[in-house]
Amino acid sequence: MKILLPDTVPLNPVLPEGWEAVTIDAREEIPAEHRDAAVLVVWGASRRHLASAAEHLEDLQLVQSLSAGVDGILAAGFDPEVVIAAGAGLHSLTVSEHALALLLSLLRRLPESREAQQRHEWSAELGGLQPLHPEGRVTTLIGARVLIWGFGEIGQTLAPTLRALGAEVCGAARSAGTRAGFEVIAERDVLAALPEVDVLIDILPATEQTAGAVGREVLAALPDHAILLNVGRGTTVDQEALRQALEAGTLGGAGIDVTDPEPLPQGDPLWDAPRLLLTPHAAGGRPVGADERITVNLRALVDGQELLHVAAR
Repeated sequence: MKILLPDTVPLNPVLPEGWEAVTIDAREEIPAEHRDAAVLVVWGASRRHLASAAEHLEDLQLVQSLSAGVDGILAAGFDPEVVIAAGAGLHSLTVSEHALALLLSLLRRLPESREAQQRHEWSAELGGLQPLHPEGRVTTLIGARVLIWGFGEIGQTLAPTLRALGAEVCGAARSAGTRAGFEVIAERDVLAALPEVDVLIDILPATEQTAGAVGREVLAALPDHAILLNVGRGTTVDQEALRQALEAGTLGGAGIDVTDPEPLPQGDPLWDAPRLLLTPHAAGGRPVGADERITVNLRALVDGQELLHVAAR
């Protein structure tokens, strides 16, 4: 039996007896000599690669994504009998780390400090004696009210760190309850909660239901000092509404790692929005624990057991 590994990341999973691993170009069509593969691992694959796999891998049983999102794989047209497993959890640490970096940079006004440094200016506005909670601005996580919208594995990884730094953290998901020791409100109650939120962190997936979820109504409901982070998917934020809110001063700041489209066109006015920190989809990019996930799911496939994070189809 054969498993195809992408050349976009070093991988060395432990294989069951009798299995062979072959590394192939993740941006090209599946080579003819490897179209007998039973498992395909996907990371950084091109549409051409996925379309070729869907068309030619007739013995395929499993597509193991190393990305938390599997939208492109689902759209490629694989046979309904092929199991598609997501890489949920492989990016929880790295995305949480990046989200924290964006948030602290905005709270501590590091972009402004960098600009002052470039002017060789020791800014009295940014340093020296400062109030902990100045009027109209969030400058610390101490006492900050944080709502994480999309409280999955990434949110549950990030939340304890925010709490440890003094924030009051709540999650939002499809149903209310308690997850990982944190209160979670239902999505239908998000709008009503936003006036009391200092930081809104968007980790929503890209679905028809979440398209433009963070739009004008949501942004208007937030306090003028609030900060928005998006480390989920670019399609979940109305970027024109975000730009207008930043320009109007009705949003305190934003840090986004994802846009729609990607890359963001050079002429897009969002680049020049005030109090915006934009990174080029840099939060993930390095699946942590990929070999172990492949090993576990491959063994489950061989043994006829339940696989981890199978995507609904």
